[in-house]
Amino acid sequence: MIHGYHIILPFYGFWLPNDPRGSWSDFVWKWELARFGRAAKDLGRRTFDQLTPHEIQQQTDARAVLNYSPVSLTGTQALSVAKGFAFRVLRSSYTVWACAILPEHVHVVLARHTYPVEQMAKLLKASATYHLRHEKQHPFQPDSPDTKPLRSVWAESQWKVYLNNEEHIETAIRYVEENPGREGKPCQTWSFVTPFRGLQYGHGHVTYY
Repeated sequence: MIHGYHIILPFYGFWLPNDPRGSWSDFVWKWELARFGRAAKDLGRRTFDQLTPHEIQQQTDARAVLNYSPVSLTGTQALSVAKGFAFRVLRSSYTVWACAILPEHVHVVLARHTYPVEQMAKLLKASATYHLRHEKQHPFQPDSPDTKPLRSVWAESQWKVYLNNEEHIETAIRYVEENPGREGKPCQTWSFVTPFRGLQYGHGHVTYY
């Protein structure tokens, strides 16, 4: 039985369709990217530290031909994303067991909900985007006032793992909590995160912000 999910929400430009680590894509639609290789469908086949110097350079060169600069959040922008998540968690009664908001992607461990996980992810991203724009922190927002739609800060897809038991949940939580340290950043504590105390206690909810 599925009790929760570990989802990764990449920002624009972080994970390209022909990334040597694998991807979600079946085809490379942008021809400028296609010269760096075909779509790498087998997601998770290697980690970044297993790539060769040539492959790392290839990633750098591929990002240079994107229409927009890859998104890399500042600390202030990460706080806007967190506020957006907090609003959605409260509004939709999500239970979040762990969250790490990193410059190029986000990790979230969520309890099972009445919504499909894809909808949960979509609503989290939409709420974060709203707060980025409302607080004038959107990476693609011009300096002058503009009401036109902006290029999304998010990649089109997300990566998800289904968590079927307490061991899986605890492993995912530990991985997410330790993730900032792997990038040399301090650990993160968010008010919308509910500590996991075991499935026998149910999912539970708390008040946020």
